[in-house]
Amino acid sequence: MHQFSSAQIIIKERDENLGGVILKIVRLKPKKFQKLFLNFMLRGNRKNIFSILAIFIFAMVFLFQAPLSLAQQAANPLVEEITELDRQMEAKKKEIETLKKKSATYQKNIEDAKRKAISLETELAILSNKIAKIKIDIEATEKNIEEIQLEIKNLGLQIKEKENNLAENKERMADILRLINQSDRVNYLQIIASDKSFSEVFDQMQYVKELQINLQGTLDKIKAEKEDLQKKEGEKKAKQTEEEKNKENLTKLQASMGDQVAHKEVLLGETFATEKKFQNWLLEAKYEQAQVNSDIYSIEKNIRKKLEESDKNFSGGGGASTGSIALSWPVSPARGITATFHDPDYPYRYVFEHPAIDIRAYQSSKVAAAAPGYVARVKNGGARGYSYVMIIHSNNISTVYGHLSRIDVQEDTYVIRGQIIGLSGGMPGTSGAGGMTTGPHLHFETRLNGIPVNPLNYLP
Repeated sequence: MHQFSSAQIIIKERDENLGGVILKIVRLKPKKFQKLFLNFMLRGNRKNIFSILAIFIFAMVFLFQAPLSLAQQAANPLVEEITELDRQMEAKKKEIETLKKKSATYQKNIEDAKRKAISLETELAILSNKIAKIKIDIEATEKNIEEIQLEIKNLGLQIKEKENNLAENKERMADILRLINQSDRVNYLQIIASDKSFSEVFDQMQYVKELQINLQGTLDKIKAEKEDLQKKEGEKKAKQTEEEKNKENLTKLQASMGDQVAHKEVLLGETFATEKKFQNWLLEAKYEQAQVNSDIYSIEKNIRKKLEESDKNFSGGGGASTGSIALSWPVSPARGITATFHDPDYPYRYVFEHPAIDIRAYQSSKVAAAAPGYVARVKNGGARGYSYVMIIHSNNISTVYGHLSRIDVQEDTYVIRGQIIGLSGGMPGTSGAGGMTTGPHLHFETRLNGIPVNPLNYLP
């Protein structure tokens, strides 16, 4: 069945009272046709009204019910722009898919390298592949943001188109109501009593029926357009949220890139210039980490016992506590977490399993106590060593704050929640950073009965 958005109407009238034969071919848009017809209705007499009605009923099917023709769609600037945006989005999807495949290749190289024996060459290979992978991931994220922006623009155009359709359908409904009102003025008794045939009376009744059908159809369209409009607006809002999340992820990837480059530079420095030096450092690092862990565990055990004897507030229920305590963030997490608890991608995992979360923080950011407690250990590593503070809390929980560039508390003192205990560090080569760091951050541990647990289980 052919679809029309304008009517090709042939009016051929042979009534002598109308002045002979008139042949017109009129091509009109729906709105113009409705107005022309309404004028005919208002000015026409009873002798020609049914001829006009027959023509109108013929055209109504096409004017009110048929969707836009392909020709009109092609001529619609909004439709053309939406089609172009669809094409661009499809191109972006293909680019992103290609980048994901490249990223997967680098990830495989990383996994293969991890299975090899620990060596300077292996670690450099892992870092090189990580850096390459992050570059690809950054590019893919940027492309994804561009695609989302295209989708948001596309949805905006679709919303505009829906609004235009809604306004047009409302106008149609108003016109139909006016036509129905005009038809209601016809006196059917006079028509029946006149010399008009039954066929002409039936035509008038059929005309009113067609108007009512078209009125219902237009109302249904208005309802559907409103529902679709709300759906599109919801989709647009969701895409805007997705865009913000992708931008945050992009910022984290860019920061991670800096960390990996810094780590590679450290490995290529004088300390790790040869394989022999790297292996010697590796042994020293493992020993140092084991020593730190042992000190924290034994110190906490001894001091907690003394505290429980003198202060019931530190009672842990005979060591069987499940560690029910709420911690506060020691520094703002707004800049993200660079390494998670037992992070499989932790850069020094070949030395030890990461027992904390690393919270990205500017060098010398204020560090606050996560909960009230007793300062059990203050370790100042000096210019080249590792500096940290350990605080013992109630319910068998303790917290450790590492890579501090400055320490503002002393052992055997009490602190309250939020009290500043020092400044963050972590910049390679700075005071308190130690040897295993790639950039500014706070190393934050949470321990239950001396054993490291995931801090995120206790933070808001």
